[in-house]
Amino acid sequence: MISDVPFHERKGYHWFVVGTVCIGAFMAALDASIINVAMPTLSKSFSAGMDSVEWVSIAYLLTLTSLLTLLGSLSDRFGRKIFYTVGFSIFGLGSGLCGIVSMLPLLIAARILQALGAAMLQANSIAIITSVVPATSRGKAIGIQGSAQAIGLSVGPTIGGLIIGNFGWRLIFYINIPVALLGTLIAAFVLPKDQPNIHSSRFDYLGAALFTPFLILIILIFKDGYKAGWLSTEIILESLLSIVFLSLFIYREKKCENPMINLDLFRIRTFTSGNVTGLLSYSLMFGVIFLMPFYLEWILKLSPFLIGLIMTVISLAMFIVSPFSGALADHMGAKLLTSSGMIISSIGSLILVLLSKNTNIYIDLLGLILVGAGIGIFTPPNNSSVMGSAPPEHVGVAGGILNMSRSLGMSIGVAIAGSLYNSAFNSYSLIHHTLATAQVLSFHIGFEGITFLGIIAFLICILAKKHSQTVNVDIGKYVTFH
Repeated sequence: MISDVPFHERKGYHWFVVGTVCIGAFMAALDASIINVAMPTLSKSFSAGMDSVEWVSIAYLLTLTSLLTLLGSLSDRFGRKIFYTVGFSIFGLGSGLCGIVSMLPLLIAARILQALGAAMLQANSIAIITSVVPATSRGKAIGIQGSAQAIGLSVGPTIGGLIIGNFGWRLIFYINIPVALLGTLIAAFVLPKDQPNIHSSRFDYLGAALFTPFLILIILIFKDGYKAGWLSTEIILESLLSIVFLSLFIYREKKCENPMINLDLFRIRTFTSGNVTGLLSYSLMFGVIFLMPFYLEWILKLSPFLIGLIMTVISLAMFIVSPFSGALADHMGAKLLTSSGMIISSIGSLILVLLSKNTNIYIDLLGLILVGAGIGIFTPPNNSSVMGSAPPEHVGVAGGILNMSRSLGMSIGVAIAGSLYNSAFNSYSLIHHTLATAQVLSFHIGFEGITFLGIIAFLICILAKKHSQTVNVDIGKYVTFH
């Protein structure tokens, strides 16, 4: 007999919602891991250096970063379901265009469209989970979502390496299309229809217009500082402009009745420290993910398939530990887990500094496993504590800020890693090193720099004050509602 109870009111319905969100998490992670394995191949295909081809990654991540808060706020206003569903379709369209382009600038443009769809998914994923799943299961649910991301990251390098080695790089984008179609249909059926939020009745477009150039300038500074010179007129001017845009943005947000980002959220120490450490953690991970395929192909001369297998261990380690970390966070809090995760990742990144032309492959694997395991331990409790500290009326914006911080961290990690490598290579190649030696020494500098970011995140986790579980009850002390 068929139950008369509506699907959206059935017991355990929220787990169907979590499953739907996991499809988007899987798809976005799959694309992220595949593209990094493809970087050396794209460099050959388009006859472009690392500093040019890295825009395939940076343009995607920067678009995500720029749009997440905007789309998080707009989804609060118009409904998270419609944004999430349409996001699947746009991501699929962008993926198809990525596969057919013939020039690097067109690929970068298609990646921007792909990122628009991904932003519509990511701006809503954690907010949807937070609004539907009971607080007692929130950490577990976020951990499951983290597992879905880890699965996508895990199978991405292997599938990507196999596809690139046998069929070329274009097919790695085409495989997103059927997943996007499936996700669109399931999201339309499963996700609950949400009511417009009166707190998001208007959107601060001027704030968004001031914030976006600030983000772009920050990435340009990190990426191009080594070429222009850190004290050059160009970098100094970009730095001053970034300060101007940030100052104008802050002034606007304080005066605006309906700001794009409620700056009062940052008075909550858990919220602020969680976003900062989230940014740094993803800077470390994506710095490693960006540099390692180049090292494995240029120095060890490995095939794309073997590179994919080796890179899989990062996300496989995340997949194994994320659910346990999320469940533990529901019972023991976030501080011990987040600090442990960051020191483990930092140790993993530091091990990669030992890499050479003759390094045992097991050393490579150990470093990558520790990086992945550390991020897997860190992320679920950090996400849960950040979202749990935000008031219910602003979970959409809070989710957008959280994802924006992580996406900005990804962009910064790629930019810093590439900048450190290229800067060191230009220096070492001028002092009579062989090509391979100059490359190895340059990789060392890159890994040292991103290890430093992980150590900073660890210190913040250790020094952050522990907050009581009643933060939402007393939220009025910290947040002024709009």
